[in-house]
Amino acid sequence: MDNGSDNRGPILLLNGFGVGSFHQHRLMPMLARDTNSIVYGIDYLGQGRSWPKDCDDGMGENERGLIYSADTWLEQIINFIDNVIIPANQIDNASKKLKVHVVGNSVGGYLSVALGNHRPDLVETISLLNATPIWGLNLPGWDGKLPAPPLPKFVGRLLFDQIRDLNTIEKYLEVAYANADAFDEDLMAKIRACTEGKGGHAAFASIMWSPPVHFKNQVEGFSDALSHLRCDTLLLFGAEDKWCTPSIGKNMMKSLNCKGRNEYFTQRYIELSDVGHCPNHEAPKAVSDVLSKWISSTEPRRKKTLQLLPDEEHIMTEPWGDISLREVDDEDILSMNVVDTFLAQYISK
Repeated sequence: MDNGSDNRGPILLLNGFGVGSFHQHRLMPMLARDTNSIVYGIDYLGQGRSWPKDCDDGMGENERGLIYSADTWLEQIINFIDNVIIPANQIDNASKKLKVHVVGNSVGGYLSVALGNHRPDLVETISLLNATPIWGLNLPGWDGKLPAPPLPKFVGRLLFDQIRDLNTIEKYLEVAYANADAFDEDLMAKIRACTEGKGGHAAFASIMWSPPVHFKNQVEGFSDALSHLRCDTLLLFGAEDKWCTPSIGKNMMKSLNCKGRNEYFTQRYIELSDVGHCPNHEAPKAVSDVLSKWISSTEPRRKKTLQLLPDEEHIMTEPWGDISLREVDDEDILSMNVVDTFLAQYISK
């Protein structure tokens, strides 16, 4: 979405799993307006409307050898930035190469960190919205490249048909959202529509058997990747997320707060009460308000003292209710109990 860009740089929104860029329909126009920047969305291969041509349950000519892995999605994102976003926004004779502000929800956050690891030259800032610290089950017996062997094909078909049932989609959203009024039948129908082609069963099997992303530069896992990010990083976490809980967000901040980063880069953590796993869709007004301040601050060192919230506990109103925002400080992060610390570190390895 183009709202007449300036020198702040373009913004790329990365979605969670099971949806497409349509899940950004609330945040995208607000963010374009509030930042006066061009905002992009993308559908990962096998998600939303992004599919190989002439799918045939993993047997099509354009499916053979394909793997629906985090590495595949990362490569797709890099190609999109290199070949679409930068050429459309780079000013001729500019003194420095254009970079992108990346905003990732759920697995989109995981991919944002992987992008920062693989191509730091492309990333201006990263904002993590309830990022998942893990992806890729790497199940044994198959490398995830289509076509699938009989057992993965059977399991993938069975589970895929269950999760794309409208009743299952509704139950999933009831867990993902703190406010049931924040999602509707239209969203459910769009999620279901993503699954109705001839490639969904094979794609889901490949996703289940695919490995985690392969980090570069001797980085071992998501937490280690966070500690090596070479850009300013903002966490915006819904406090009522039952999957990526506040303790996981605090553990991410511990990784970001390591000595090697702290001297050069800034990390901040804003928590949103009464918000679940998808702040971009459940609290778009609040998210856009914070992101616009973060992105509009063009001098990196200013971000440490930048006033992201006008009060210690700031209230904003979404159509379905009030959202309370507060900044999580170092004392709060260090006060995590032993159980939460252990679980968060175990999950985030």
